[in-house]
Parts: sequence; C-alpha cells; structure tokens
Amino acid sequence: MNQLLFERSSGGIGPNVFARLQTTQLLNSFRPAPQFRFDGGEKGAAVQDGEAGPVASGPASSIWAHQAGVNALALERFDGRILVSGGLDASIKLWDLEQCGNPSKAYTYKPLATIPRSEQAHKFGITHLSFYPFDPAAFLSASYDQSLKLWSTDTAKLSASFTLGSKVYTHAISPIASHLLVACGTQHPAVRLVDLRSGSNVQSLAGHTGAVLAASWSPRHEHVLATGSVDGTVKIWDIRRAGGVIGMLDQEDSLGLYYNGLLDASGKVRVRASAKAHSAPVNGLTWTDDGGYIISAGHDRRIRVWDAATGRNTLASFGPSIKNSQLASTTIFTSPVGLTHPGKELLFWPNETEILVLDLHDGQVITKLRGTGPTIAGVRSTSGATRTIKNRITSLVWRGAGGGGGSSGIAMGGSNTAGAIYSAHLDGQIRAWMPGLDGDDEEDEGDAVDEISEERAKKRKALDDVFKSLMGKKITFT
Repeated sequence: MNQLLFERSSGGIGPNVFARLQTTQLLNSFRPAPQFRFDGGEKGAAVQDGEAGPVASGPASSIWAHQAGVNALALERFDGRILVSGGLDASIKLWDLEQCGNPSKAYTYKPLATIPRSEQAHKFGITHLSFYPFDPAAFLSASYDQSLKLWSTDTAKLSASFTLGSKVYTHAISPIASHLLVACGTQHPAVRLVDLRSGSNVQSLAGHTGAVLAASWSPRHEHVLATGSVDGTVKIWDIRRAGGVIGMLDQEDSLGLYYNGLLDASGKVRVRASAKAHSAPVNGLTWTDDGGYIISAGHDRRIRVWDAATGRNTLASFGPSIKNSQLASTTIFTSPVGLTHPGKELLFWPNETEILVLDLHDGQVITKLRGTGPTIAGVRSTSGATRTIKNRITSLVWRGAGGGGGSSGIAMGGSNTAGAIYSAHLDGQIRAWMPGLDGDDEEDEGDAVDEISEERAKKRKALDDVFKSLMGKKITFT
C-alpha cells in the first residue's frame, strides 16, 4: 500500500489506475461479516440437531430476518442504502443499511417497515424483487401467487398490482429504457411484458417451450431482452419486431454470427432452430454493465459467457465445482465496469452453500466465501411447531452507490462501508460479506496475541498456586 501511495504521489501511476488497483484488492478480499445481523422481530428458537434435538440458547440463535426463510433480495444502486427482502411466508421487509453508525462494531438491523401476508399484498412466497431503475422510491415484487406488484418505498404501500395467470419466477426492468416495460418469466412459456404506465399486459413474446426462469435487459440497447427457459434455450428479443426473436445462443457456436454463416450480406440473422445454450434448464442470466457480454447458468452445472455482439460462446471454463439444481431463478452479477482493469471482471455466483468469486473470462476461482450457516437449519416457533430445511443461498445483491444507466453502482459500498455483498438464505438469515481493510489483520493478530498471553498467565498462576500449596505444607516421614 505504501509503495502504491508513493507511486501515485510521484506520478508513477495515474488516478484511474490507482483506483482500480485498490478496488481490485478490495474485490479479492471479501470475507464473512457475522457481526452484522438482521432481526425481523419474529419469536422462536433455533433447533440444533433436528426435530428431536436440543434448542440452542442465547439471543443470537433467536434472530431471523424472515423466520420462514429469505427467498429474494434487492438493493437500490443510487445510495446503496435501502435493502428489501422477501420471505417464503409472503412478507416483505425494508432495511436501512445506514442505521449502523460505526461499521467497525457489531450491529443488529431492525426493519424500517414490514409488509405482511394479506389479501392486498402477496399470499404466497416472494420469488423476485427489484428497484425501479431511475429512482429508489419504488420497487417491484413477484410471487408464486401469480402476481407482480409495485410498491412505494417511502410508505410501504401498494401502488399497482398485475395478475399474470401463472406462477411468476422472475421479472426484469430495463436500467436505461423510457418505455417502463417489465419482462416477466412465468410458468407459462410466453414472456409477458407489463407496461407500468398503462397498467396492462401489453405484449407476449412466444418462442420458448417451457417455463421462463431468467430474464435480463441489455444495458446498452433499450429494446433488447434476453430470456432463459426450462427448455435450455436463451433467446434474444427485440421487442419492437413482430417476430420478436433476433437470436439464440448456441453452446456449439464458438465463432459468432459472421464466421458461422448465420449473418448474410443484408444484415439479416438466421437462427438455428435446434440451438441451445445449455443441455438443461437455464435459471441464471445477466449482462456485464457495459453490455459486452451475456452470462448464463443452467442445471447442467455450467456457466457460459457469450459475446453479446456476435453470440459467440467464449468457452470460458468454470470447472466442475459449480452447483445449480433449484427450479427457481438464480441471482448472479458481475463486478461493475471500472472497478477492475478491462478483461479482469469478476463474477459472483451463489454456489448453494458458498459464494464463489470467479474470473469472468478464464473461470479461475478467486475466492470461496464460506460461513453461510448450518447445512440443515431448524426453527421451533413459539407455538411449538418445528421446521427443518436444507439451507442454501437464494439471492445475492451488490452494495454500490452512484449507479445510473447501465451501471450497478461503481462506488463500492455506501456511506458507511468500503463495499459489501448481502446474501439471502433459507435458514431465515441475511448475511453480510465485506472486504478486508488494511489494518484488520494486524488488529486480529493483536487480539489473538493478547488472548494467548492471558491464557499463559492463567496457567502460570495455577502452577504457582500448586507449588506454593505444596511448599507450605509440613511433610512428615514415618
């Protein structure tokens, strides 16, 4: 660090290079932050050893964000302050991440507002959450109850509701468009487009043959949408066109449209009907902030990176450690463009019981974030009912500020942290992950040295007491 500061002060490196070196170091140093907890106020106790096992004691074992399990998260990208969580119990909670004045000390967050299950709100578990792209004053929620709802962030009141007629797995709204269309992936194979302005379902994009589990708008072209389905296909749509589909990603295509002959001289694209992005359901889909690459994930335990301009499979290999088996939308994201050097972007992947930080282009594992709680989680409510569930990560969000346009927030963290990731878990917890800062290790080492010294002093005192007790006694030999 001192060498970098010297190089910067002497003009050896420019400000942009210096900033990227620092943010890259922070991105590579994420670790668990168990000192931050989220308490939704529900009563009960954790079961340690299953239904017949003992109940853990202490306040830490009786804190949940959503006792029934957290299924979705959304974090606004403008100030990096308001976090929204959705539970399997159909409740929604809003959290202010700046409640914590001193991030170096442990803190338990309390919800700003709670939207409970009701006839007006959602009736079944929340599947997906997202903020309005131009203002954190509104957010969207989707649920297994076949509805999409728009809420006011300030009042936690319902602004609009849309019934789609099928289970809603995911939804997406363009970060740059002015059309305010929400693409909804449902149990029905057609992608539904909901217009927030008119309050109607204005269009259906037909082409998939199975449920749509993933959807993501291009951050560069406002009318371009990518969707992934149970049928293993990823389709690229231009919503202005009557036919809709303008391309399909093909796992066997490593050349791109121009070189494989699918792009003729007039610029018209031919699509192979048999093209598949994955050999199993596709449930994860995102773009890099600059729109240069599309990332897809499927139940074939593969993550693929595609050149967005040509549809070329870059053949990035992420190895055999990828886990993906849930028939639900999976949240994945890349590091915002500008935080790393070009070509060195990172991918954050929820690997069921751990978070993998991966190099986007060569698939190398940079960090494995572990400490996501028990494999089997149990809860005993105040009524005496016990619930056990296989714990896994259900959602990930990036905490960044200064987001706008296609950017998800180029400034790491909010006003009180140097960066953060938050993860949702089926054991009812929201867990925080933060980068290690210079000085943290030294402080930890100092604390460890103090503990060792105290332990040695105790042992020395015990030996002295034994010695004195023996020497103080009169011993008689007969």
